[in-house]
Amino acid sequence: MQECSSVGRASVSKTEGPRFESVHSCHFPFSCTEIIMPQFISAITLIVPDYDPAIEFYVGLMGFELIEDTALSEDKRWVLVAPPGSTETRLLLAKAANEAQEEVIGEQAGDRVFLFLETYDFETDYAIMQRAGILFLEEPREELYGMVAKWADPFGNRWDLIERY
Repeated sequence: MQECSSVGRASVSKTEGPRFESVHSCHFPFSCTEIIMPQFISAITLIVPDYDPAIEFYVGLMGFELIEDTALSEDKRWVLVAPPGSTETRLLLAKAANEAQEEVIGEQAGDRVFLFLETYDFETDYAIMQRAGILFLEEPREELYGMVAKWADPFGNRWDLIERY
């Protein structure tokens, strides 16, 4: 495997859209002339006990946008939510379909923080969330990277509310 010796070049074409051209030696499996398209994580699955209570919490209480709610079958829906203004990553609210999935509700990351809600106004969002009855697991603290406070949704998932410096 060759090591990269320099960086690539990003460009936007009116006809082809965004692209990343490799202009150096690359890691396998890319050749030096291959065009690499930008990628992003579009959704993260969050297993919940039922769709409607999860929508009520994330959309009704947290103010997230309901991006999509499509019935796929009698028991399964495709439910995407995202914080207001979010343009890429969404939460896919997935109803637990079996005992194994039910057992991991609120524990998808073990006992670690699973998700990070980034804000540009920590104090205001923290106050709004407190008034809404969100369960904070700690007082806000200042870290080298910013202000942060751990909170939990009603299903046990641990989050960080964070404002980076």
